[in-house]
Amino acid sequence: MITRRDAIKLGLWSAAATAAAFQSRGESRGVLVTRPIPSSGEKLPVIGIGTARRFDVTTAAEKAPLREVLRELPRMGGRLVDTAPSYGAAEDVVGELVAELGNRDSLFLASKVGAGRNGAAAGLAELNASLKRLRTNKLDLVQIHNLAGVDEMLPILRKWKDEGRIRYHGISTSSDGQYDALEAIMKREKLDFIQIDYAMDNRLADERILPLAADRGIAVLTNLPFGRGRVLSAFKDKAIPDWAQELGIASWAQFALKWVVSHPAVTAAIPGTAKIEYLRDNLGAARGPMPDAATRRKMVELLG
Repeated sequence: MITRRDAIKLGLWSAAATAAAFQSRGESRGVLVTRPIPSSGEKLPVIGIGTARRFDVTTAAEKAPLREVLRELPRMGGRLVDTAPSYGAAEDVVGELVAELGNRDSLFLASKVGAGRNGAAAGLAELNASLKRLRTNKLDLVQIHNLAGVDEMLPILRKWKDEGRIRYHGISTSSDGQYDALEAIMKREKLDFIQIDYAMDNRLADERILPLAADRGIAVLTNLPFGRGRVLSAFKDKAIPDWAQELGIASWAQFALKWVVSHPAVTAAIPGTAKIEYLRDNLGAARGPMPDAATRRKMVELLG
C-alpha cells in the first residue's frame, strides 16, 4: 500500500506545469472553491479536515504538527474540522489546541453524538461532555453518529438548535449497510447535513443517497476520500495525465479529492489531516476548475 507521503512525491513532478497552466489562464491559486449549505446558504470550503485516529494523541511532540494544521487551516482559507467523542482523545486535543490558538471563531467545528443508543439522557450527557472537551459553548454542527438513537436525539438537537447551542444538525453513517435506514430518515426528517463514506472506489452513494440529498436540500460531508489508501495505491505507478493537470491537479491525492468534491451534491470532503504538507496538498483540490460529469467518468476509468 502506497503511503500518502509517497503519493505526494509521485505527483510533485507536475506541480510546475500545473502552476504554469493556472498562470496562463489568469486563475487565482489562493481562493478555495466553496459550496452553500442548502438549509441556510452559508458557504463552506469544499475541503475540510477529519480527526479520527490522527488526533488521538497525548504527548506534546504528537500535538505539535496538529497545532500547525489547526493554525494554518483558516489562514489558507479552510474552516471545517470534523471530530467525535468516539475518536479517542481527538475532541480534547482539538479543544486544547484551538483554545491555545484563539481561532475558534474562524472554524466550522463539527462533532457527533452516539450515546443516544442508550437513551436520550445518555446522549445529552455526551453532548455536554463534548462541549467541555472542545472548550466551546456552541458547535456549528452535531451529527447523530452511525444513526445511533436517531429518534431519541433528533428532538434534542432541534431544541439545541433553537436555543443557539448548535447551528446545524444531521446524521452520519460509515456503512453502506445502513443506507436503507439512512434513506428512510432523509425522506421523513428535515436535516441540515448527512455524512457518508465516498471515494472513487466506493461509489454506492451515487445511486440513491446523493441524489436524494440534492432533492431534499441536505448538505453532504464525505470521509475516507482515498478509500483507506486503496485509491492512492492504484495510481502509484501512473503519471498524472495532461487533462488532469489542466484542472490544477498536482498530486494523486488532489485527483481523488477533486473527483469527490466535484459531485454537485457533495458539500465538503473531510480527509484525515495530521501534517501541514498534507493540508497544503489537500487544499489544492479546492482550487481551480472542477471536473464535469464526463471528466469524472474518465477519472474513474483511469482508476481501472
